[in-house]
Amino acid sequence: MADAAAHRQTSAELPSCRLLIAGEWSDGDRTVAVLDKYRLAPVMHAHLPGRDQVRACVTAAERAFQANTLSPYDRGVILDRAAVELEKRAADLVEVLRQEAGFPRRDAMGEIQRCAATFRLSAEEARRLAGEVVPMEGAAGQKGRIGFTIRVPLGVVAAITPFNAPLNTVAHKVAPALAAGNAVVLKPSLHTPMTSCIMAECLVAAGVPPGLMSVLHGDAEVADWLLSEPAVQFYAFTGSTEVGRIIQSKAGLRRTQMELGSIAHCVICDDADLDAALPKVVNAGFRKAGQVCTSIQVLLVQRALIEEVERRLTKLVAELPYGDPADDRTVVGPVVSEAAARRIESWIALAEQKGARRLVGGERRDAVVPPTLLADVDRATPLGCQEVFGPVMCIAPFDTFEEAIARVNDTPYGLATGIFTKRLDKALQAARQLQVGGVHINETPSSRVDLMPYGGSKDSGFGREGPHYAIREMSEERIVTILA
Repeated sequence: MADAAAHRQTSAELPSCRLLIAGEWSDGDRTVAVLDKYRLAPVMHAHLPGRDQVRACVTAAERAFQANTLSPYDRGVILDRAAVELEKRAADLVEVLRQEAGFPRRDAMGEIQRCAATFRLSAEEARRLAGEVVPMEGAAGQKGRIGFTIRVPLGVVAAITPFNAPLNTVAHKVAPALAAGNAVVLKPSLHTPMTSCIMAECLVAAGVPPGLMSVLHGDAEVADWLLSEPAVQFYAFTGSTEVGRIIQSKAGLRRTQMELGSIAHCVICDDADLDAALPKVVNAGFRKAGQVCTSIQVLLVQRALIEEVERRLTKLVAELPYGDPADDRTVVGPVVSEAAARRIESWIALAEQKGARRLVGGERRDAVVPPTLLADVDRATPLGCQEVFGPVMCIAPFDTFEEAIARVNDTPYGLATGIFTKRLDKALQAARQLQVGGVHINETPSSRVDLMPYGGSKDSGFGREGPHYAIREMSEERIVTILA
């Protein structure tokens, strides 16, 4: 397995996810079990740091940042090498993602391929990071004065990441931070610690100097300790809106990037090409068991098409294989925990009690929730107004396009929306009026490409991922003037 998991006494022991501090893999103060998400049995242990270890880690990261002599070219070379190292570890990663994330093979391979691409995009951006010329002589009395800006790194970046994309979401924080010249302290989800260990090993093998890349496993307490470290200059967080508010309040004047909760909508207009739209809708609603911030939770369908869409989607969703992620036929695996599955199950039951029709679905088994399609969901129930983060999609009709836009905007969230239409005027109306970070015409809200800017508005957060954009979030502009 990974070097980070090699701390064993006998072959009977479970692998350990250790801490990477100052370039060394170390034991923590205690360990916690990490469960196989399908079998709900321990498959590894994660080491949790003590308070002093967190402080020592940040101190080492700050020291490494101050001593960092890597040029932008050097940083690009390291990130390119890391992408190659990651691809060499694909077999390990597929197995780890199956166990700790519950990903079927196709979801795992998607994570690996996108992570390698994110590393390579960040390498390109590292090599071309630059400022701009300022026309100083355009101002009165400035003849002979030259001005330009440069981009400089911030220092120590703390990346606090979720379980649902334990490789590529982590890469979208770690790789741009390193590309900009920062040091990174990563605190991944305790549900998925080994994936981050393997990524860190790839970066170390690629040549990242000791201390520039650190890994601290832990819970809210460890995140709170990181927030109390003044040497941390930037916090990159993906997670719930509630936790995002806490982090923002404690970060103070330090910079943050927040990718938070959502209720993702997708709109199918009466002129949509259903043959093209519906397979995309099914993929966007149920990949990774619906545990994606942009998974379609509410599918708005213009009333003229509602019966046909219900009929065709019912068939497509009912055909989705679900269950054991070790089975190559499986499309929808387990959710992150049995507790999460029980909550999703209860939300479905509450919706049905309020009149919802279950078009597709079945009995929960442990952490596996069958792909579920509902209609007539009361907007006052949890499924109508809160993020379900599971394999559940709700169909709702609309009459006018303005009504659909108003419904999307009538939530506290604003991450992304998909619109299926052949009409350019509707597409541009949506682009101008939807209060979301991304509007995708003839695509779903999940149609993210890793080089594009990605982020939300309102309670879905602020700041942008995507290497080109994230590097600018994680650096600052400095003006330089010269009087010749």
